Amino acid sequence: MSHPRRARGPRDHRPTAVTGIGVVAPNGIGADVFWKSTQEGISVLDRVSREGCAQLPLRVGGEVRDLDAGSMVEDRFLVQTDRFTHFAMAAADLALADARLGRADYEDSPYDVGVVTAAGSGGGEFGQRELQNLWGTGSRFVGPYQSIAWFYAASTGQISIRGGFKGPCGVVCSDEAGGLDAFAHAARAIRRGTDAVVVGSAEAPLAPYSMVCQLGYEDLSTSDDPARAYRPFTTEACGFVPAEGGAMLVVEEESAALRRGARLRARVAGHAATFTGPSRWAESREGLARAIRDALAESGLAPEEIDVVFADALGVPEADRAEALALTDALGAHGRRVPVTAPKTGIGRAYCGGPVLDVAAAVLAMEHGVVPPTPNVFDVCHDIDVVTGNARRLPLRTALVLSRGLMGSNAALVVRAADAP
Repeated sequence: MSHPRRARGPRDHRPTAVTGIGVVAPNGIGADVFWKSTQEGISVLDRVSREGCAQLPLRVGGEVRDLDAGSMVEDRFLVQTDRFTHFAMAAADLALADARLGRADYEDSPYDVGVVTAAGSGGGEFGQRELQNLWGTGSRFVGPYQSIAWFYAASTGQISIRGGFKGPCGVVCSDEAGGLDAFAHAARAIRRGTDAVVVGSAEAPLAPYSMVCQLGYEDLSTSDDPARAYRPFTTEACGFVPAEGGAMLVVEEESAALRRGARLRARVAGHAATFTGPSRWAESREGLARAIRDALAESGLAPEEIDVVFADALGVPEADRAEALALTDALGAHGRRVPVTAPKTGIGRAYCGGPVLDVAAAVLAMEHGVVPPTPNVFDVCHDIDVVTGNARRLPLRTALVLSRGLMGSNAALVVRAADAP
């Protein structure tokens, strides 16, 4: 049902709450399936099976194999969008359903709902197909949607069009850390008066063209053994494994969510970002530590109140060392004791979608009181408490999610349990 518009409250008193989670990931479609696999530490990394990729030196990846996009997205949207937008639209639908936010809730006020996504690469698969048509058969065989499907903002546009959302919309075109920065943009929109924002990211970097573009990344793992290709914080760390997929979340102004009877799943408490330059992993120590301190300051929390850290976990020895040191720099002695996890080692790094999946996992971890393990990681060689083997049951009220990008961005996001004071 629709609700009467309420009077706007002071902008400084408009907390941001998570009310819905939608996941399209290599280890499952939907938050429940994703969480079951994540807490059990199941690794789904495997040889890349996409057509045209067999002869490339990048052998292992995290593929989304279980999504039938046609069953979730209308044909008229499928034909004009790339795989990365199919993922985002499907995840957005799941998040909206989870939040029980339907058209009746905003049909009288569509300007109160916005969309923010992050993207690192855009629609490589769609673009490759159209370029093949251009050079193989001629310009008359290139469709008009080539002009928009590859565009990094396509997911934001299509989600807003399908949903009828006319509030503030935007896209963070960035490296991996942009997935966390999108939450800062969403929270700012809510502070300024928007009631709800669909926020997140999904990527699809496993098409041949996209994979060839990634071969220039020195930090990419070229191991052909799925069990050893992505092992951060160990002596065998040899780079990261790419993945496709991601997550979308519904975040709302807390009182607006409660007025319509929504369930508050968590709160977005604080965010900060820094920049230390591409592949300068030693320098990322200082930048990441600063982001952590500033995110804690914005949330009004002390280091000792962090109950779990979802690590960036790049898998590059120098970068792993910098992250471990950044935790102790920012959190003091607590940085050596707090449980650290990186579920992405079982599914791969989905670029901007990766940290958003970590945010989803963090919310679910707090709800279930479970720190999920770090798949394929056992022999940790850094002075931090990486959760390996089995999940660890703990009361969790506050989670810290970290992300760094290959181009030099660093970001930290603090999320709190819905019932935390």
